[in-house]
Amino acid sequence: MKESKEHSKFDDYELKDEYDFSSGVRARFYKSKKVSTTLRLDDDLLIFLKKKASEQHIGYQTLINSLLRKQLEMDLQQTNTKID
Repeated sequence: MKESKEHSKFDDYELKDEYDFSSGVRARFYKSKKVSTTLRLDDDLLIFLKKKASEQHIGYQTLINSLLRKQLEMDLQQTNTKID
């Protein structure tokens, strides 16, 4: 009930004309969504990644994501393409 009252406050809200967004940065606070996927890795590779992630105090899946992103960005720089 409380939520619907809060939403109703903003239903007909419009921005004032004097608001200037010309120097705004598009998607400044955007955070990409994560998707679940299955990835089959060699057991020795997984052990290594988990050890490295533990040393960095991050999750091993976060480390894998970071390593993949860095490699893709390096590869794409060579072809002048950008990941969105």
